[in-house]
Amino acid sequence: QVQLMESGGGLVRPGGSLRLSCAASGNIYSIGVMKWYRQAPGKQREFVARIFSDGGTYYSDSVKGRFTISRDDAKNTGYLQMTSLKPESAAVYSCNAMVRGSGNSEYVERWGEGTQVTVSS
Repeated sequence: QVQLMESGGGLVRPGGSLRLSCAASGNIYSIGVMKWYRQAPGKQREFVARIFSDGGTYYSDSVKGRFTISRDDAKNTGYLQMTSLKPESAAVYSCNAMVRGSGNSEYVERWGEGTQVTVSS
């Protein structure tokens, strides 16, 4: 079974940067669209960004120009480069991907457990 695991979260000062990673493991045939979401305490989960297998990207208005999503299919890993972080950027960031396992003909949705990002001085 394919699993996703995020890493790279932590504490950063306002205006700082972090790069999150989302590594897929298991018997992977291919990965389709990869997405990042975030959820702050007391708030609903919010879409952040997505990247298609052809490299096409899309961002929420709240992060456009500050965050960059990318992927390295050779490593089965997606990334979220976050710059100019604001206190309101603090949340648990989770990755989501459509993955196709070896021997399977369909893509299934997978979620990681999330990584905490704290923005504070």
